[in-house]
Amino acid sequence: MAQKPSIPKGTRDFSPAEMARRNYIFNTIRDVFRLFGYNQIETPAMENLSTLMGKYGEEGDKLLFKILNSGNYLAGVDPNLLNEEAFTKLTTQISEKGLRYDLTVPFARFVVQHRNDIQMPFRRFQIQPVWRADRPQKGRYREFYQCDADVVGSDSLLNEVELLQLIDEVFRRLKIRIAIKLNNRKVLAGIAELIGAPDKMIDITVAIDKIDKIGIDKVNEELADRGLSPESIAALQPILQIDGTIDERLAKLETLLAPSEIGSLGVKELREVVSNTIALGLDATLDLDVSLARGLNYYTGSIIEVKALDYAIGSITGGGRYDNLTGVFGMPGISGVGISFGADRIYDVLNGLDLYPADLGASAQVMFINFGPSEATASLKVIKQLRAAGISCELYPDAAKLKKQMNYANTAGIPFVALIGESEAAAGTLTLKNMTAGTQATLTPAQAIKEIKG
Repeated sequence: MAQKPSIPKGTRDFSPAEMARRNYIFNTIRDVFRLFGYNQIETPAMENLSTLMGKYGEEGDKLLFKILNSGNYLAGVDPNLLNEEAFTKLTTQISEKGLRYDLTVPFARFVVQHRNDIQMPFRRFQIQPVWRADRPQKGRYREFYQCDADVVGSDSLLNEVELLQLIDEVFRRLKIRIAIKLNNRKVLAGIAELIGAPDKMIDITVAIDKIDKIGIDKVNEELADRGLSPESIAALQPILQIDGTIDERLAKLETLLAPSEIGSLGVKELREVVSNTIALGLDATLDLDVSLARGLNYYTGSIIEVKALDYAIGSITGGGRYDNLTGVFGMPGISGVGISFGADRIYDVLNGLDLYPADLGASAQVMFINFGPSEATASLKVIKQLRAAGISCELYPDAAKLKKQMNYANTAGIPFVALIGESEAAAGTLTLKNMTAGTQATLTPAQAIKEIKG
């Protein structure tokens, strides 16, 4: 008995109708990227593990999909490593490559590798899949697309302001109401100093980044498990509970972090981004969230996260500034800032809120009925004219019953059906039926083109 076909957990197939919806998202994001002056690149699905490891924090490294070396991957492996305790050392011997975890680290590698071919500041966008060995759940997949835009080679905070405008424009076009949350990694470093645990910054950020998911009590438990003293945890509480307007929270944060030079600098940077953004205006809600950490080690400044206001799901866009990501590849001192749209989560939001345009369903605008060989030939000649005018067409391949062909067009959501029988073929015309309005008319190909294009 043949095994029932399946796909790995956390991955999905997409039907033509689903792909029409996904392409609507990709095309919207791509159009806005280009509107803001970003240029497209692509990088390989797999990278050397030396490129990927150590860039995403301890948890990120665990979620990397490793690719076994080709051939006899156990050849030459020390047998003593074939045990659970030596697993990490074994991995490095049997696997040299991995699937990319995100698009930012490969981009940093790209910048360094192609430094002589690009001009700084370099503005790039990239729309490609990434892979994470995460536990599949609603809104979380093992294979998903990211749509990234980054600027490298510039320290200016105007880049952050522009990216917030870009985010706002994308979701305005998609008709999704959003809240944009802001923080700064320097603020988090200042908080770590303030509570007397500067060496525990990574532990603090990893824990407090989960506050929306598990609540403050569980976060405090995790902080204790990570070695923070009860005094440090207690000192952290008033910071995590700062409230008021965004200006009021900035003022409170400024006062609290005054003893910390790096924390004060973080607040100053936040003020500049917030004030410039508010001056330009946003459709989105702008918010300051001091618990926002986005547990990626490479962030050094601004941190950005976007949530949908009308649909319960995780972050649908995120990003931030990274001052020296290229340094690990031999090119220090290059600052960058970028954002990443989670296309798969955006897809789920649009599905849940039914925000897609009504005309996405069909790939063809017109289907021609097949009445037989001679009529099919006449139809193909007209189809060629319509396609030359930019109208997508298809001819039903078989001379089946008319009802069957009409049902096919109706089910496929094709808005127009064209009929060319003997009389139409002789007269050089076609009968065009509007499937939505239920009307039909006998037209020349030129008239049909005008009618279809509206």
